[in-house]
Amino acid sequence: MDTSQLLKGVLDLAVLAVLRKDDGYGYDVVRRLRAGGLNDVGDASVYGTLRRLYNAGMLTSYVVPSEEGPHRKYYAINETGRVRLAESRETWRSFASTLDGLLEEVAA
Repeated sequence: MDTSQLLKGVLDLAVLAVLRKDDGYGYDVVRRLRAGGLNDVGDASVYGTLRRLYNAGMLTSYVVPSEEGPHRKYYAINETGRVRLAESRETWRSFASTLDGLLEEVAA
């Protein structure tokens, strides 16, 4: 099954989840998502998602100077993002439970 369409639908939730404990810059978020099992996530998709979540008021950002190249823009989840994360988590759990039920019926 091609997971790219599934990933598009849950990337906002995944990015907010990754940022809930520690702030991160773009490529750091990509690495953390991949380390978490989302191996097919694309760099451009994550950068676009970070910008979209920031513009929607769910993330704050700040710049940290780097001695190894350009400065890094870090993103942090804020209270609006935490509320969205909690709502999206419940929506995901309900959806996953429903789909699990349907799949169990098919297997029976």
